[in-house]
Amino acid sequence: QVQLVESGGGLAQAGTSLRLACVASGSLEWRNCMAWFRQTPRKKREPLARLATEDGSVLYVDSVRGRFTMSQDKAKNMVYLRMENLSSEDTAKYYCALDPGQCWPSWYEGMFDYWGQGTQVTVSS
Repeated sequence: QVQLVESGGGLAQAGTSLRLACVASGSLEWRNCMAWFRQTPRKKREPLARLATEDGSVLYVDSVRGRFTMSQDKAKNMVYLRMENLSSEDTAKYYCALDPGQCWPSWYEGMFDYWGQGTQVTVSS
């Protein structure tokens, strides 16, 4: 079993930055595919970025590329999502997810076996 715990959410002003963190614990593989998703009440869960832990390579969806940065601290089993120039459109609950093993070029919600409880980000204008 793997546990994921997100942190770093909260209230932010439009135009500012925020960094989310996710710590993984439990029975971790030597390599994992970790990802960030977000969800609002009116939308289904939306993928944002995914990272291959063995080499730190990251893929972003087009809508956040250049504004969001996903990174990791392997020693701490942590991944981060730094979000720049926040807007009200970024208001959502943000989730960390993990798929044991390698990442694949194509990735989607159903691939990920483990999920955190989410952290709420609310951006005020």
